[in-house]
Amino acid sequence: MASGDEDDPIIEEIDVYLSKSLADKLYLLQYPVRPGTMTYDDVNHLSAKIKPKQQRLELEMAMNTMSPNYCRSKGEQIALNVDGTTYDETNTYSVKMMDKQTFSSMQATTNTSRYAAAVFRKGELHITPLTGILQMRPSFSYLDKADSKTREREAANEGGDSSQDEAEEEAKAITVRFARPESEQARQRRIQSYEFLQKKQAEEPWIHLQYHAAKDSRSEHERQYLFCQSVDASQNSELVKTPKEYLAMLMPPLAEEKFAKPVGPSNVLSMAQLRTLPLGEQVKTLMKNVKLMPFANLMGLLASGSDQTSVLRCIQQVALLVQGNWVVKSDVLYPKNTCSAHSGVPAEVLCRGRDFVMWRFTQERSVMRKEITSIIKLPPEDVKEFLEHVATPRVNRGWEFLLPTDVEFIKKHPDVAHRQNMLWLGIQSKLEKVFNFSKEDFMPKSSPQPEPVHVSGVQRLKLAQERAQENQASLKRSLEARHADGSIQMTQKLDGEEEPMDTSSSVPNGSVNGYPGANSPGVDHANGGSPANGPSPELQEFVTNTFRKHAVLTLNELKRLFNLHLASMPAGQNVFSSISDHMLQDAVLLCQCKQIMVPFPAQSKAAPDERKVFGLWEKGDDFDKHRRLLYDLFTKNYRIRRSAIQTKLAQEFGDVSKAEVDRLLQECCICNAGYWYLKGTLQS
Repeated sequence: MASGDEDDPIIEEIDVYLSKSLADKLYLLQYPVRPGTMTYDDVNHLSAKIKPKQQRLELEMAMNTMSPNYCRSKGEQIALNVDGTTYDETNTYSVKMMDKQTFSSMQATTNTSRYAAAVFRKGELHITPLTGILQMRPSFSYLDKADSKTREREAANEGGDSSQDEAEEEAKAITVRFARPESEQARQRRIQSYEFLQKKQAEEPWIHLQYHAAKDSRSEHERQYLFCQSVDASQNSELVKTPKEYLAMLMPPLAEEKFAKPVGPSNVLSMAQLRTLPLGEQVKTLMKNVKLMPFANLMGLLASGSDQTSVLRCIQQVALLVQGNWVVKSDVLYPKNTCSAHSGVPAEVLCRGRDFVMWRFTQERSVMRKEITSIIKLPPEDVKEFLEHVATPRVNRGWEFLLPTDVEFIKKHPDVAHRQNMLWLGIQSKLEKVFNFSKEDFMPKSSPQPEPVHVSGVQRLKLAQERAQENQASLKRSLEARHADGSIQMTQKLDGEEEPMDTSSSVPNGSVNGYPGANSPGVDHANGGSPANGPSPELQEFVTNTFRKHAVLTLNELKRLFNLHLASMPAGQNVFSSISDHMLQDAVLLCQCKQIMVPFPAQSKAAPDERKVFGLWEKGDDFDKHRRLLYDLFTKNYRIRRSAIQTKLAQEFGDVSKAEVDRLLQECCICNAGYWYLKGTLQS
């Protein structure tokens, strides 16, 4: 250090003073489009105005119209475009010539804490902090005024004397629309938009200033404020620091960051930040973001060494147990005094609707969206959001719960599962009062559904052979009885050593590869294996009632309604077994219905089940003939105009009222873009 000081000796010490007299009103003006040697000091400044909050400054300076570099014809043309031919006090240029230009400011930097203006006098350095650094550039707002003048002239020429048009404008109907409540994201986007910023800038009024040249006496007086008025060191404490204080200013401590807690929940919260939160906040943040999580996954995301009992205590405060998995509570997702971002529905109503959806998943693996919507009466967007949190859509099965049942957690923590079950019973009683449904409509299933049994081919063969050996005697007696009655003719005799395989009821799933077994009831194997007595009465009753309600259905829609019917039946009372598509179609044809051969277009993407269309053929009323005529029309074209249908009805049955046509179309068809389609045949 000693050798360094000798090589670089101190030759002079200068006292530094901090002046604050102009600290809040001192601006540095830069003119980046003009070289430093060509200043505006000698140019006549006509006016000046400022918006202090925005640090926006405008200066009007006169132009030397007598300069050889000034193009007079261009100046006159610009003035003519801006002000027109008439003289007015609001004209931009008073002499019908562009004789001035405007300079508008732009902030060079938003942080001026490191910048100051300094003056040196008598061995003393006086510095004054800068309020702003502004770059002055020429403004071309007069061009915008010229464009608006041109548009006004064009509109006046095209409009002419149109008092009648004005009267017609006043007679126009006004559509009143109510804006939906603005969400937080939409508000942030609006605040950051250019239009909003322009509006905020226009709200601040201009403050007009008086310009004084650099050598003016007032300017000389103001420059004196650049010098510190007091040279007492005690009043300049900002510049008098101990070495330790000065070092702390250069390298401030990280105390603020150390104690600052990360804001949660946030989609950009790192795991390191997450683990600095208290345990309860960690669990709440994770559940609010993930919505649905098994307990094992939650423990894996928390910091290592987290106490399982403490985590269980925290999770029960922010989540509910559904099928052994934890789902975030509704009031955590939708806090009080908030509303839906989709529809503006209050948070209290959203919580009740979402609780009903969660409760349904405690009873079933799958739910139907239409069923949910019909009960909770909320907009489709909100219902879809509830379901997307915890379920995924399945074809013909509605929305299925996203995760498998966590049986391991339920077995490991029976006390927690029991407590959650009691909590759900309380929620159920509240929901029954709010939505007016009974427990019988949604009876909880007391026992879990059995796991599907997978049987190998070898096991099937062994079971069938054992069953055949047991039934050998009964099979022989049945065969002899049939021979005696002459009901069947047998060309092959039964081999006594090896009997045919019987796969009726020995296989646990009740069928072999999806088909009824050999001894299944109601199957006549002598006649090719088709049902001996046709579809069951229960199936025919379901089909009859369905078509009396809907009149026209595709096979795909009929299967969906049948699955809904099966799902709505109480546990243990399912009278249907192994209903195939073929059996369902047979039942339709036996219930006074017929298939309508709709000629779908070549580019149609309809599935095979959607191309099979069935219609109610005979209901027993006078309207049957109208339906049959309509079906006949749709065998010639897949879409028809209303006028064509009405004309055909009039030709066949005489005068048909509009009410009858409306009834027919509403019962069997759906309208789109002026055409009528049979229900289910319109592809979205």
